[in-house]
Amino acid sequence: MIVYKTEDELRRLRASGGIVGLVLRELRPLVKAGARTADLDAYAERRTRELGAKPAFKGYRGYPATLCVSVNEEIIHGLPSPRVLREGDVVSIDFGVLYDGFYGDAARTYAVGEVGPVARNLIRTAEASFRRGVERMVEGNRVSDISAAVQSSVEAQGFSVIRSFVGHGIGQALHEEPQVPNFGFPGRGPKIRRGLVLAIEPMIAAGDWEVEILADGWTAVTRDRSLAAHYEETVALTARGTEILSAEDGSGTTDAFWKEQPHA
Repeated sequence: MIVYKTEDELRRLRASGGIVGLVLRELRPLVKAGARTADLDAYAERRTRELGAKPAFKGYRGYPATLCVSVNEEIIHGLPSPRVLREGDVVSIDFGVLYDGFYGDAARTYAVGEVGPVARNLIRTAEASFRRGVERMVEGNRVSDISAAVQSSVEAQGFSVIRSFVGHGIGQALHEEPQVPNFGFPGRGPKIRRGLVLAIEPMIAAGDWEVEILADGWTAVTRDRSLAAHYEETVALTARGTEILSAEDGSGTTDAFWKEQPHA
């Protein structure tokens, strides 16, 4: 069942999304050569708790960390570790919080220093395909219109969309209905209407879309070991239109909430 959010619930989702965006903004300059992925995780957990929230992923279905940090061919669910980032790496960070009973969720992919043209275009395409999908999140469209827009945007660049994992509804649960695949035909699935909140998250690969799970039971990698990228935001359709609740500049939340937060 799809849970359409009330104005009060949207207000609370703006707050949880605002924390996600703030912490991701602070993490961005820390993703650099020489950084350990475990240190990024420790920073995110400390800041989450300072801001009065709880890490959404830690303990979820047994996941052991605050962040998912996925490097190069790793698509999602990479476990933070003593691994040191190197110049030329492509790093995806997925992060979520629980605040005032509601979840926020977002992901970014970063280049560590200088990367090649394929990696640069892959990172750009992940975000651009997200934005093409959001353009379709309008009253009266269907969820698969978002999916089809993401897929066509990605494939136009010669890349592939991962099919084993999907976006999702979000609210009082981290994963709610409906599922939001990153591929498919338009005009199918539930109708989009006001109060719908989605975590739209293109996961894409430079090569084939097939996936393999590593021996740790969590890390999903491209089977052909091609580079992967991931971009995600918590997005709501409200009376004001489409709002990105997890934006790093705080534009999706309330000014009062944003100004009250202690910034690192």
